[in-house]
Amino acid sequence: MVRSAGVAERGGSRVHEHWARLRFSVIGQLLAAPPAKGALRAALQQLAAREWRHPVTGTPIRFSIATLERWYYRSRNAQSDPISVLRRKRRQDAGEQTSMTAPLRQALLAQYETHKSWSAQLHHDNLIALAEARSELRPVPSYATVRRFLATHGLTRRRPLPARQTDGALAAAARLEAREVRSYEAEYVNGLWHWDCHYGSRKVLTPRGEGERQSCSACSTTTLGWPAICSGTGPSVPRISCMDCRRRC
Repeated sequence: MVRSAGVAERGGSRVHEHWARLRFSVIGQLLAAPPAKGALRAALQQLAAREWRHPVTGTPIRFSIATLERWYYRSRNAQSDPISVLRRKRRQDAGEQTSMTAPLRQALLAQYETHKSWSAQLHHDNLIALAEARSELRPVPSYATVRRFLATHGLTRRRPLPARQTDGALAAAARLEAREVRSYEAEYVNGLWHWDCHYGSRKVLTPRGEGERQSCSACSTTTLGWPAICSGTGPSVPRISCMDCRRRC
């Protein structure tokens, strides 16, 4: 799915409203009480010397006299809504990525179709190497532009195909590709625990001379990269350590 670009589509419309209200609050007093003839310059200088609160970050900011004058006349000459005219205008070429020419797009799409497991950095490096032989691909845009193009068009990095391309391996890869795989993060230690259990592939010989499969359960936490608690169940081994569990299973 192609994601629309632009500040407004990314939740920036609310930011535009905050900016429009701030601009109107700055020059609104000049509209409510217009200065006398010849006194507009002095009034703008007073407003330019003041500090205002940034509508997003809250940090103090200042505006030049030319900026305030442009806001003043734009709002004063508005036909209906003097606030909406102070909103930021969206660029006409927003989201088009003009630096990504048609030959570059075709080369990158063909490259991705062949190597879906490549990272964005690897795609960018190969575009540079390809442009040395093909002049129509020059100049090659920056890595950030290539990465943004891939993300915008949903060309995410895919898992590489298994080395042994058997029917079962290909079916498993297709099933994994069709499913959503999520990762989890924890901000603090012990904030995330994971528990798993499986039956070992090897049988353990019991004192009675019978071979039985052992079940192994492991519990890992955010403090270690391997199971912090690992136990095996069965008639012969009631509890085994992590390394023993790995070797036997």
